Amino acid sequence: MLESRESSRLGLPAQQDHVSQAIPSDVTLRVKALESLLVDKGLVDRAALDRIVDTFETKIGPRNGARVVARAWIDRDYMKRLLTDASTAIEELGFHRYQGEDIVALENTPKIHNLVVCTLCSCYPWPLLGLPPVWYKSAPYRSRAVIDPRGVLKEFGLDIAPDVEVRVWDSTAEIRYIVLPERPAGSEHLNEDALAALVTRDAMIGTAKVTFDVRKESA
Repeated sequence: MLESRESSRLGLPAQQDHVSQAIPSDVTLRVKALESLLVDKGLVDRAALDRIVDTFETKIGPRNGARVVARAWIDRDYMKRLLTDASTAIEELGFHRYQGEDIVALENTPKIHNLVVCTLCSCYPWPLLGLPPVWYKSAPYRSRAVIDPRGVLKEFGLDIAPDVEVRVWDSTAEIRYIVLPERPAGSEHLNEDALAALVTRDAMIGTAKVTFDVRKESA
């Protein structure tokens, strides 16, 4: 069902999404078979598995990247180190690369918006963002993000102005990217923890911006 919702958001019906998907690898098929077997025997609750995956996708994992972003927003020297050598900078906060990949930080500005994709599979900065979302791995996103990035962003609810350059970055097994989003206006008084709470996974991929509702805070 999640795949169907994400396919619709990318402007493709669920059936077309599944047809265009590459054949799963042997490892993927074995994992799915094992999962089905455990569920059928009553040893594993599928709903519980879904909740665990969702936790790592949207809560635990992205919180690491959010800490990196928040630190960069409040510490200009750290931001410079992050943009120069992100692999080393993230280790300052206790986050490590487990596959030898290089991490590159991409800064969004009023005139530049960065979008990350993996056109071949689903290369993704796991130590910072957790598990990749379903839509990131889908064939429609992987192809359309390169061909029509503005159109894809608009379907995510992000309308980029014509005078803003959209740069698309293709992740590989050797290089993974994290977007450093623009700090939202009105958040100047917030501390690092409060800023980190504003940062979302999608903002660090480039399919969203970080927002802050000043009126809601003052209410």
